[in-house]
Order: sequence, then C-alpha cells, then structure tokens
Amino acid sequence: MKNIAIFASGSGSNAENIVRRFEHSPLARVRVILTNNPSAGVLERAARLGVESIVFSREDFAGGAAPVLRMLAGREIDYVVLAGFLWLVPHTLIERYRGRIINIHPALLPKYGGKGMYGERVHRAVVEAGECRTGITIHHVSEVYDSGDIIAQYCVAITPRDTPADVARKVHALEGEHFPRIIEQEISKL
Repeated sequence: MKNIAIFASGSGSNAENIVRRFEHSPLARVRVILTNNPSAGVLERAARLGVESIVFSREDFAGGAAPVLRMLAGREIDYVVLAGFLWLVPHTLIERYRGRIINIHPALLPKYGGKGMYGERVHRAVVEAGECRTGITIHHVSEVYDSGDIIAQYCVAITPRDTPADVARKVHALEGEHFPRIIEQEISKL
C-alpha cells in the first residue's frame, strides 16, 4: 500500500475528497496532511476524517525543506499531492518525489498560471478576459509555478453572465469529479 501526503493551505475540500477516495482502497491511503497555515480549514477536516495533520513554518520549508523531508520520510510517504498549496516547492522536495508530486490548478494552463495566480484571482482573470471556457489542469510539479508536465485537463463552459463565483463553482465541481481519480490513476502506475 502506498502512502500519500497532501499539502494544503486553505479550506481543504480537495483534500477531503482525496481522503474519501482512498478510505477503503487497497492501493493507497492518505497518511498525513501538511499545511503552512495554522488557521487553515484543512486542519479541522483532517481531525474529523481521522488523518494526522502537521503545521509547518516557512523555516521548515526554506533552505531545502529538510524538516519537511524528515516528516515525510518518517511516515514512509510514496506520493505527494498539492491541493490548494500556495508556496513554491523547494528543489530538494521535487527531486525526492520526482514524477510523484502533482498539483491541481483552477485554469487551463498555460493560461492564468504562475506566481500569485490561485483561487478567485484566477477566476476573476478568466471572466475579465472574456473566456468562453475554463477548467482544471492536473500536472506534475516542477521548480517553476504551474509549469510541470500536464497529466490531464478538463473544461467547462463559461457564459457571458457568469461571475467569478459562478466560475469557481463550476471549476470546483470539476476538481471533485476528476482530481481524486487522476491521483489514483497515477499512483497505480508506480
């Protein structure tokens, strides 16, 4: 059985969907949820779901992320998932999990990606640009924000009347439908 670590900075809805996907799976389980935000909603979700959670600091992540790497090694983590995690991942962590660390982005990359492009900022930019579609991108993580190899993309239509909140709801539905399944698909290749 493979062990998954989830990194999240916010409410944790994607993390919860992933935990539930693997609750009874013979393939993998979510072993730990890590966050850089001590007030993140993901901590309450982790407690409710019975998953260990860890809050780490900028210092734990800086200079090669040695403390975080030790946390992962101590839990025999095989696969890392970023689910609403906003910090750039250090090279040493990417190297340790090369090909086994993925992220979800709330737009069709390469558009609307990069540093500072997350959540409502992305949805607002999509609406302001007059896009007729958007979606999600699930991709491997590299040393540059939102630039790793794309694993999968899923689209949704946008109407001229859609607000950023409308777009967020549509994108969130895609995330719930596809992200856990793609994680399972990728882990089954290990």
